[in-house]
Amino acid sequence: MTAGRPPRVLIDATSVPADRGGVGRYVDGLLGALGGVCGSALDLVVVSLRTDLERYRRMLPGAEVVPAPAAVAHRPARLAWEQTGLPLLAQQVGAEVLHSPFYTCPLRPGCPVTVTVHDATFFTEPEHYDKSRRTFFRSAIKTSLRRADRVIVPSKATRDELIRLLDADPTRIDVAYHGVDQTAFHAPGEEEKARVRARLGLGSSSYIAFLGAKEPRKNVPNLIRGWARAVADRENPPALVIAGGQGHDDDIDRAVAEVPSHLRLLRPGYLRYADLPGFLGGALVAAYPSYGEGFGLPILEAMACAAPVLTTPRLSLPEVGGDAVAYTSEDPDQIATDLAALLDDEQRRLALAKAGFERAKEFTWESSAEVHIAAWSRARS
Repeated sequence: MTAGRPPRVLIDATSVPADRGGVGRYVDGLLGALGGVCGSALDLVVVSLRTDLERYRRMLPGAEVVPAPAAVAHRPARLAWEQTGLPLLAQQVGAEVLHSPFYTCPLRPGCPVTVTVHDATFFTEPEHYDKSRRTFFRSAIKTSLRRADRVIVPSKATRDELIRLLDADPTRIDVAYHGVDQTAFHAPGEEEKARVRARLGLGSSSYIAFLGAKEPRKNVPNLIRGWARAVADRENPPALVIAGGQGHDDDIDRAVAEVPSHLRLLRPGYLRYADLPGFLGGALVAAYPSYGEGFGLPILEAMACAAPVLTTPRLSLPEVGGDAVAYTSEDPDQIATDLAALLDDEQRRLALAKAGFERAKEFTWESSAEVHIAAWSRARS
């Protein structure tokens, strides 16, 4: 009998990268919220990389956290283990549902399986991915839509695109918005802002912030070109700081080479997690002119840090930003026009910062966890 008893769920956290990028933020946020309901609404087992064991054991004192084989730290070995070792582990721990949080899942899991499909941009924006990556994720998404008992997506836009493009069954898709950790991402004080500016070597200089992976879909080259056009003739032009992973967009270097010599552009790479509120909240504008997102966690995190946000109305981004962000297009000339208008309107920036900060409170990992638990319960039944 399972009625009234919480499902025993095995979550595969082995896909979480060391840099805590998008999937890392999602898994960490979800598990943090699930930690509060383990035992009452959920019987949870987590399998993770050995480097994450202690993190998840602290986060989930009521759950069982087990290590994956050391070899799965390498992606090819992880994908192979997912097909063979993961179903065996599910059987060993008595899992009633297996949750795969990053597109792929075992073909023969041995129990009901749920999969998170983060976005449909491999189909809607195929030109922004190299062929091997595009081919792999397209195949993985199609397989998961066919094989999984439930599919979890982070936005209505992603759900609608999967239905439109791949004829996905809408009755098997659950929308679970991402949340934001209001403690980690908060409105920073002046000391936090000054510390980040000093760390970046900016002193008292103002700046525009971008935080994210430097992939073609993120439109960083046109952000660079738009920023340069918006600020080139200003007396004290704000710098542009492009933070985050290195990515694989060769056009970024070409755009950087076009920047006038009197303008300052910084590429500091990954920032310390503790510095993100000061970085985002200390910016004149947090700019994110993406071609499309499955959710748009970077703009939500910027909103939670009370940064005025400039983004595009593509796919899920209006679901997250609503009326609390400013919108532009992907075109560098339009980015220049809209960015310049924001820089010239301090009152609007302050209003956006306040509205975004309030709207960010609506997105919680606890709400996301509730949708996940409901999906797992449906999968079990």
